[in-house]
Amino acid sequence: MGEVVLVTARLELRRIVPDDIDRQLRLLNTPSVMKHLGGVKTREQVAEKHARTQALWQSDGFGFMMMWERDTGEMVGHCGMKRVDNPLAANIGDHEIGWLVCEERWRRGYAHEAMSAVVDWAFLQHGAPHLVALTSLANRGSWRLMEKLGMERRADLDFTDPAFPPADNPMIQYSLNQEQWEAQS
Repeated sequence: MGEVVLVTARLELRRIVPDDIDRQLRLLNTPSVMKHLGGVKTREQVAEKHARTQALWQSDGFGFMMMWERDTGEMVGHCGMKRVDNPLAANIGDHEIGWLVCEERWRRGYAHEAMSAVVDWAFLQHGAPHLVALTSLANRGSWRLMEKLGMERRADLDFTDPAFPPADNPMIQYSLNQEQWEAQS
């Protein structure tokens, strides 16, 4: 297992290691979890994403992590922060947060718990001036969590991504700046 980066009441957020690929394929790479994220990925695509994440940790000092349930020791999701890298986005380079939770752990508050810790980590440890989160307009669960985290809708940052089906466009963004975060803390 990877190095523990953050600990919450119920979760350990650990750096991604090569052994996580098979667990991610089994638990997170399902049609329901990937519904608004371009669909199920191949093993090679997941491995490539993990390699990019490991490189980001080396270059930026942050990246995505796997969520491990403390009571059971089971992987239940992944979350973290990276830079916006979609070439169609107007805000390339911004600090972007994101998450996935395995379907059998939905509606337990794990995404909110993990992302609250990630938001604090982004502002306190990495000095992010502001954070954004991207999702499709159709992904109500994600944008509801963004709102619960105190993020505000940024319609000026919407864009259409032809890599996603029409039902998952436009891609929308929410943001939270440090002042907003401090006011709600």
